[in-house]
Amino acid sequence: MEYKETLEWMFNKLPMYQRIGGAAYKANLDNTIKLLSLLDNPHRKFKSVHVAGTNGKGSTSHMLASVFQEAGYKTGLYTSPHLIDFRERIRINGEMIPKENVVAFIEKYKDQFENIGLSFFEMTVGMAFDYFANEKIDIAIVEVGMGGRLDSTNLITPELSVITNIGLDHVKFLGDTLEKIAYEKAGIIKPNVPVVIGETQAETKQVFTDKARECNSEIFFADTIFECNRIETYHNIEMQQFDIWKNSTLYIDNLHVPMLGLYQKKNVTTAICALDLLKEKFNLSIDDIRDGIEKTLVNTHLMGRWQILSKDPLVIADTGHNADGIREVAMQLAQLQCDKLHIVLGVVNDKDIDNMLVKLPRFAEYYFCKADIPRGLDAEKLAEEAFKYGLRGKVYGSVTNALASAKNNARFNDVIFIGGSNFTVAEVI
Repeated sequence: MEYKETLEWMFNKLPMYQRIGGAAYKANLDNTIKLLSLLDNPHRKFKSVHVAGTNGKGSTSHMLASVFQEAGYKTGLYTSPHLIDFRERIRINGEMIPKENVVAFIEKYKDQFENIGLSFFEMTVGMAFDYFANEKIDIAIVEVGMGGRLDSTNLITPELSVITNIGLDHVKFLGDTLEKIAYEKAGIIKPNVPVVIGETQAETKQVFTDKARECNSEIFFADTIFECNRIETYHNIEMQQFDIWKNSTLYIDNLHVPMLGLYQKKNVTTAICALDLLKEKFNLSIDDIRDGIEKTLVNTHLMGRWQILSKDPLVIADTGHNADGIREVAMQLAQLQCDKLHIVLGVVNDKDIDNMLVKLPRFAEYYFCKADIPRGLDAEKLAEEAFKYGLRGKVYGSVTNALASAKNNARFNDVIFIGGSNFTVAEVI
């Protein structure tokens, strides 16, 4: 098969959660165990760091990978979902897996994958681990897909486990309380492997503490050890600057962070706590940590996190796609100085959209649309729900048309924001 045909087979033949939702979810690791056995257990052939959490795990994973890359390690990075190209999910030192590797992997194992009945995600995890093992990487940063305990990535035994935070998302699969979701995320904690918790939350702290004790694993709550203080730079929209303190002692001064979301403060705190714990084992210097975080976008090509797409007018895209993510987005939108705010909004149909919509600003003009995937919520339905919360705007037949209309209506001092789901942002990036 050619690369295009291979992708079509992967997307159409294998269940894909990102496109069809719950029908693709597997509530056990049986298939992944069979898959990794077929591949000669590649996950045992490289060191790793495992990153879970409701929000921020992607940004945190990219920062960690960038630091190891900057320190001279051959670094694998596995993330999901992709925005533009499937190969974004599997990188070594920032470079995507070659198309020929994707084709060769599928051609070699296609029949066995069908016999096992793999999901798209299970197969992709196998592809990543196989590629990392064959390329003899030094370390992989592995982002959890959903949850943790039953996620296909959870067969690795990492050097460190990281859980960024807990919010209400994927409640159909992970539970309808923070405690239940924390239990699923805590499933990545392994015996005698230390764990970093990014955000201390009253509802979840005991869940993590109990699991760590059961596993004889040291536990570190990043926000009780490190403090990340933002330095106000009123005329710089290209980066954020922070002073990092560890136990009230200056750790890194004037750290330039190229990811512009204010929520990145939490992710920087989490990443630095993880790196501080790993620095002796991997001989990471403070300069490696500084340089790696400052070069995250260059080294790993992270996209869609408060990403400025153009100026005059300012056009911003962000992949925040649940209640907590939208709350952070809304807080930052409220701080923008502009004459008028235009919001291009598209969401997926299995989210708690009421809790998302209630957090969005009423003063904006909305352009309701549906991302071009089966899971996308009908734009008319979205507009109907949004109307209940005082959000006003028009319905458009596509994300592209919605953005074109927003650009046509926007004046020089206006701001256009695009968000609501990874898929809405993917179509404009």
